[in-house]
Amino acid sequence: MVVDFGDINQVVKTWVDRELDHSMLLCKRDPVVKILQDLKEPCFVMEENPTAENIARLIYEYAESQGLPVAEVRLWETPTSYATYRK
Repeated sequence: MVVDFGDINQVVKTWVDRELDHSMLLCKRDPVVKILQDLKEPCFVMEENPTAENIARLIYEYAESQGLPVAEVRLWETPTSYATYRK
């Protein structure tokens, strides 16, 4: 075992729940960003379009920044569709 799932859950799931869950994920170039921020609506602003591939990369980079030995992140959109990010 490299990392206990509980540790991953504590770090990554907590961040995802706090930052991404129930938030509008938007590209910083989206004209609605300022409006939503002014209205204090929950939104998470990304450098790129919030595609499944880019969200998987975002989670990968966060996990890596927290010192987790991440090899890849797989983000499931549906039971049969997912995006994977690995370096």
